[in-house]
Amino acid sequence: MRIMVMDGQGGGVGRSLVEELHRRFPQAELVAVGTNATATSNMMKGGTALGATGENAVVYNSVRVDAILGPIGIVVANAMLGEITPKMAEAVSGCGAPVFLIPMSACHVQVTGVNNGKLADHIREAADSLAELFGG
Repeated sequence: MRIMVMDGQGGGVGRSLVEELHRRFPQAELVAVGTNATATSNMMKGGTALGATGENAVVYNSVRVDAILGPIGIVVANAMLGEITPKMAEAVSGCGAPVFLIPMSACHVQVTGVNNGKLADHIREAADSLAELFGG
């Protein structure tokens, strides 16, 4: 199983996702894809040796993975203070693989009906959903 974790800015959410997925799915190939080098580097510290940065990395990898995880802003053009380009958002939202989004209000999008839980709870829930989907 090949899983892409995508994040921007400092990559803190992505790093937490990588750490949880590395722990839960040690056999999976995790690919950290950041909108900037700082985000990519921080995610890679969470437990993956594969990382790439920028718009082309998002477009290229999004069609070559079995699942994508990241904060909700990765599917919103111009989110994360403009780091998510329209092409990135389109690549992730149209990739064909399951996309698991962590609710965050910082990208000017709020999903109603989602509890206002802790980030760690949302990350565990995303990993649980991935495990259900892939039978692990």
